[in-house]
Amino acid sequence: MGLKKVWFVTGASKGLGLSLVNQLLKAGQSVAATSRNVNDLIAAVNSNSEKFLPLAVNLADELSVGHAINATVAQFGRIDVVINNAGYGIGGSIEELTDEETRNAFDINVFGTLNVIRKASPHLRTQRSGHIINIASIAGIVGATGWAVYAAAKAAVIALSEVLAEDLKEFGIKVTVVAPGAFRTSFLTEESLVLAKNPIDAYEEVRAVHARYLKMDGTQAGDPEKAAAAMISLASMPNPPIHLLLGNDALQRATTKNDALIKQYQDWKAITISTDY
Repeated sequence: MGLKKVWFVTGASKGLGLSLVNQLLKAGQSVAATSRNVNDLIAAVNSNSEKFLPLAVNLADELSVGHAINATVAQFGRIDVVINNAGYGIGGSIEELTDEETRNAFDINVFGTLNVIRKASPHLRTQRSGHIINIASIAGIVGATGWAVYAAAKAAVIALSEVLAEDLKEFGIKVTVVAPGAFRTSFLTEESLVLAKNPIDAYEEVRAVHARYLKMDGTQAGDPEKAAAAMISLASMPNPPIHLLLGNDALQRATTKNDALIKQYQDWKAITISTDY
């Protein structure tokens, strides 16, 4: 894993976040880890190492995020790698999901990520080093029926990461956005997945898709321990990618989408170029 670093990991009490924290601590790294419920986090990690700093954080609250970043720097002296892993799935058509359900999803999946970046960046700029790793999803590249709001939130994370990489390059800070496919985590459980409280009967295909997704729980192709190891390896690369897909399913879906996009651009080229002066 190379040199010892200080890591800040959000959404660390389960799934990929928990795998990350456990592997990092095992490798002797210093880890500040966040969760809404710090007791769940402490129980899940089960470590009394002085290199482990568990933090209760509400990611939608900028003040709460600022306190967590400051606590990390106070404890460890710096931050080297930020992993914005916290997020949850939200299923339902746009018509079915209320404004509140939709905004709550963006609060954690997008604004939580932005809050962490905003509060961590001054420290990374001062050091003139660091790596921000944002966890999106293949859904942000290729949305699926019944997951419009989730796809939109993860697409936002991808787009902001691309520009962030350009904005922070001059300070020696690297940015990678990771788009995993389906991994065998707690993602398809009630804690990590919200479905529309007011479903509309007419959306039969949306219900069918959700039922198929929920049946996948525990049989997903991706190994979260391997995903965590792959993400950790990014931090020791001199030239890490801005985009990283994880899982063969993610690669297949992204490649199919890219091919279809190029074909569509070319098929409609006549209209596209007809609008210039």
